[in-house]
Amino acid sequence: MGENKERMLAGDWYIPDDEDLRRESEHRAELCAAYNTAARSPAERREILGQLLGSLGERVRIRAPFHCDFGSYISIGADTFVNFGAVFLDAAPITIGADVQIGPNVQLVTPTHALDPERRRAGWERGLPIVVGDNVWLGAGVIVCPGVTIGENTVVGAGAVVTRDLPAGVLAVGNPARVVRALDGRDAVPPPASG
Repeated sequence: MGENKERMLAGDWYIPDDEDLRRESEHRAELCAAYNTAARSPAERREILGQLLGSLGERVRIRAPFHCDFGSYISIGADTFVNFGAVFLDAAPITIGADVQIGPNVQLVTPTHALDPERRRAGWERGLPIVVGDNVWLGAGVIVCPGVTIGENTVVGAGAVVTRDLPAGVLAVGNPARVVRALDGRDAVPPPASG
């Protein structure tokens, strides 16, 4: 294993120009291209996801196109749905819980770059893990930044940019995302009237 890959996996600053990382990225590109081919059956798509992702729960559905950096650092829990156009940049682990709803064009971005212009120009970056709790809903176009944890049962409104951790059971909106209220179940759909 190359030094830069070791540094990446340890969460340290690294230069992404590493033979091991390049090989993994090429393998990921082949699997993503195969997954995103419209002619694939559901069974073939599931098999490709099993090869691509680090961990894949039962009944996970991901609509193509789907893009990621490596794939092997992504874990997705059972019954999660990922809509069209998702981009998961997994230079650090991305952990998605069970029963999560991810809207179209959502981005989960773990890489961060040096603020110092010389180090940035030299290509230094590092990945900070993202964790999305069970039963979270990320609306269309949400961007989750490096190092963020979103608590279970939280809803993030369309177009929000999540730059800091969000607690469980809240509604957050905006750029940067801010909590606007707690979710207490009063928004639940009432049972159908009997009759």
